[in-house]
Amino acid sequence: MRRNSLLQLLHHYQSVDPQQQATKHRMLEFVDTHVECFQRELERGHMTASSWLTNAAGDQVLLTHHKKLNKWLQLGGHADGDPDLLNVAIREAQEESGIQAIEPVSTEIFDLDIHPIPARLNEPAHDHFDVRFWLRVTDPNAEYIVGEESHDLRWFSVTMLQTMDLDASIRRMIHKWQTITPLTLKF
Repeated sequence: MRRNSLLQLLHHYQSVDPQQQATKHRMLEFVDTHVECFQRELERGHMTASSWLTNAAGDQVLLTHHKKLNKWLQLGGHADGDPDLLNVAIREAQEESGIQAIEPVSTEIFDLDIHPIPARLNEPAHDHFDVRFWLRVTDPNAEYIVGEESHDLRWFSVTMLQTMDLDASIRRMIHKWQTITPLTLKF
């Protein structure tokens, strides 16, 4: 029952990218097969949610330089039992940035990604099934706070991001952001 909303959201997600379609199908199969998909204790993998968090003007994105992974990533984290992944994405963005004035640009999925997490300490290698939402900071004067999970947080423009060594999934979201922003959104 708790998975039905996520399954509907996933079924509704459309992309012309064959890789995104394959990710969608893998994620649908995972959610449909694992009742406990929202629980971190599921060793095969579990649901996470993250955000493409833009500023109030919509022309910059806030990324974190993640301590454990030592790279620039979007804000996000584990569902920890919460089946409302949009809520998880907002909560994680607020917790990791210290900014409370955050709202969805859309309640639809912005991007999907399944990425491997290496084994460490008492945790075996597993997959994160990450559902990503486009969020924005509504207060143009909001200031972020670098939390304990980050080396740094920083606002980036598209121009700044073009020169950086970033994961393919971040590059995919940059492309979507560039494609969608000028055509459909009014901030």
